Amino acid sequence: MAGARIARAEARRPDLRWPLPERMAERLTGARVARLGRRSKYLLADLDTGETLIIHLGMSGRMLVSGAAGRDMPGQFHHAHSAPEKHDHVILDMENGARITFNDARRFGAMDLTPTADLDAHWLIAPLGPEPLGNAFNETYLADRLQGRRTPIKAALLDQRIVAGLGNIYVCEALHRAGISPKRHAGRISAARIAKLVPVIREVIAEAIEAGGSSLRDYRQADGELGYFQHNFRVYDREGAPCSTPGCSGEIRRIVQSGRSSFYCPTCQR
Repeated sequence: MAGARIARAEARRPDLRWPLPERMAERLTGARVARLGRRSKYLLADLDTGETLIIHLGMSGRMLVSGAAGRDMPGQFHHAHSAPEKHDHVILDMENGARITFNDARRFGAMDLTPTADLDAHWLIAPLGPEPLGNAFNETYLADRLQGRRTPIKAALLDQRIVAGLGNIYVCEALHRAGISPKRHAGRISAARIAKLVPVIREVIAEAIEAGGSSLRDYRQADGELGYFQHNFRVYDREGAPCSTPGCSGEIRRIVQSGRSSFYCPTCQR
């Protein structure tokens, strides 16, 4: 998509999680993608029309790439175009022959168009905290944001206003590697332990990206393949398994916090 023009856009339904923007297909058709980016869990496509397309995959959404027969594709992976399927809700045909399909069985995903100049003020983007891999996310920042908080550290790290883009799996994994219980009050974690937690969060995210993400149910990469980080889980979805921390004799437990499953070792996570 980067640098390519959208030859034809098709919205095959009026809404996803929320209504699609007015005349979305018309506003996208003919636009060139000037830049691709990301903010938290939102994909961002800056257009030469002065607007930015915001995309959220939700729980089951995925962007799939296919190619026209006989056309060279600007990517390593592609499949030939097929007839649109039931859950193919938005289709972008690019001038270079690529087809980008937004497929979402549960329709928890979302799309919106907003002026690029006003992107930071958009209601989905404005409340977000710093990126976990960015310089603004550091031990001083995190210690300041957690100070005095009585919420569990697990809930605090899932709060997108504190750090943007962390999900349930990766918070569980990071807390285990840092030896911190998901039940511990966020405001009662020492500065030394927070200093250890920040690089561990970055480590987990980097390893997950390298492995192509985690495929438990619906998630697929853009080429349709599975991610493989689930094979490296140390605690997530491993209830009853022995703890993998060297020298620890504990067993992984599962609890529910704010409606989400937390997996941890009560022996080495304090």
